[in-house]
Amino acid sequence: MKLLITGGSGFIGSTLVLTALGRGHEVVNLDALTYAANPASLDAVRNDSAYQFEHADIRDSAALARVFAQHQPDAVMHLAAESHVDRSIDGPQVFVDTNVGGTAQLLQASTEYYRRLAADRAAAFRFHHISTDEVYGSLGATGRFSEESPYRPNSPYAASKASADMMVRAWHSTYALPTIISNCSNNYGPRQFPEKLIPVVILSALKGAPIPVYGRGANVRDWLHVEDHADALLAILERGRIGETYNVGGDAECSNLELVRLLCTELDRQHRRTGASSDQITFVTDRPGHDFRYAIDAAKLQGELGWSPRFTLAEGLAQTVGWYLDHADWCRAALTRLGGDDRLERLGLGAKG
Repeated sequence: MKLLITGGSGFIGSTLVLTALGRGHEVVNLDALTYAANPASLDAVRNDSAYQFEHADIRDSAALARVFAQHQPDAVMHLAAESHVDRSIDGPQVFVDTNVGGTAQLLQASTEYYRRLAADRAAAFRFHHISTDEVYGSLGATGRFSEESPYRPNSPYAASKASADMMVRAWHSTYALPTIISNCSNNYGPRQFPEKLIPVVILSALKGAPIPVYGRGANVRDWLHVEDHADALLAILERGRIGETYNVGGDAECSNLELVRLLCTELDRQHRRTGASSDQITFVTDRPGHDFRYAIDAAKLQGELGWSPRFTLAEGLAQTVGWYLDHADWCRAALTRLGGDDRLERLGLGAKG
């Protein structure tokens, strides 16, 4: 199967590209190469005959038409998005432009392409939209999000992804485009851009800098290893039912403070030095509108498609810490894209809104 993967040079996208190629698929990676993309994440497959790269923006309708006509994909897996909640608080418009407008452009290009396919290829075509659990809003101390949970987004990022989900549903209902949506919990693992919590903790600890924890660190997330997520995405594409939504979770709930402490312990185990990394933990001003808790019920995915996560949180954190320790050059290159130095700037205080 030939897959058109948008955002394939990003964190989840690059893992999906590598996983798909490893399973015998052909991949066309369409990426605008914005700040969070890192072409080095795919150096291992740069010369693979089954891999092709297209430097293009999902908001560019002419570029999309050319890519579809030239590459003739069997399926679209749509991950291209602005994804950092803190950045959406400071500058929401680009999230609307890319996540909503770009998704609409991609849906339209996919529909026009789909309508020209021969009957056998049209019957097999899929548009898989990869979304987030943040569209559901915030949970209290109990319960989990299911596919039936109402949408209650609380950040510009979450609202833009919720809007994109609704666009996908509309294109399925109105234009009969064969779509599937998946909503995942917080991803972690190798190659994550160093503005997200886990790489920030690791890199701050290694520099001897304060490790920032929002508020009192009581907010709870369900953590999903990115390689488990890639497995789930391919299972959904290959065996999921058209028009359905599937939630993907790691069954690994943890408060932010607990997670940071686990990371500090693992980092000190793998990288011995004087003093404890946990001594660098610093509580900072909380994010505006910070959702208290996310938790995913993945029973539908597990029951219908037989998927379950392979990584425990302890195993995944150990692998992730080891990867960052072994890939200092990748980290330096990624941090350069933040502004030319290794400064991890705090964003998302709402001062720019």
